[in-house]
Amino acid sequence: MDERTLDANIVDLVDVDALREEVRKKYREVADTPTAEFHFHTGRQHALSMGYPESPLDQLPDEATDAFAGVANPFYWGLPKPGEKVVDLGSGAGMDSLIAALAVGAEGQVIGIDMTPEMIDRAGELASELGLTNVEFREAFIEDLPIEAQWADVVISNGVINLCPDKLAVYGEVHRILRPNGRMTIADICVEKPVPEAALKDIDLWTG
Repeated sequence: MDERTLDANIVDLVDVDALREEVRKKYREVADTPTAEFHFHTGRQHALSMGYPESPLDQLPDEATDAFAGVANPFYWGLPKPGEKVVDLGSGAGMDSLIAALAVGAEGQVIGIDMTPEMIDRAGELASELGLTNVEFREAFIEDLPIEAQWADVVISNGVINLCPDKLAVYGEVHRILRPNGRMTIADICVEKPVPEAALKDIDLWTG
């Protein structure tokens, strides 16, 4: 069975609409009450423990880091360069997008993509409070990006692609929007063994 067949089978097994709604529900809670208890860690200390450097993290207020819920540091291979265009897949409350915006400077541009309206609103408000005019946030699915072809120099993502059953669609979109010689730096969760069909159908396992 090739990868395309495998991914198609996963999409057939999973109730995609139900999965998206459960993910939205969970991250709506994170956006509304970021310091509450969740089954995953959040906040500035969590970001530091995941390998984020003190700087430029120290340039962001707590409001910009409280709702961070990533799984590692997508900037491990280096920050975007001044003047570059960056797309953040599953931007959440916007911490990675804001770091990217600081890195690319006024000549660069950052677009954060998320499917949770509350996260989009929170991230946009934080960007305005910080006076960052080179970053914007768009509500969409990362399998269908509202971005023109070959626009981005860099695509980043942190702990989101694993939540999408159609990962080939995501990577197809990444390929479409990246410029020639563009790059993708991601942090995510991977499994090395086949996932049983019963587990694939269990929405709680996807979101837990």
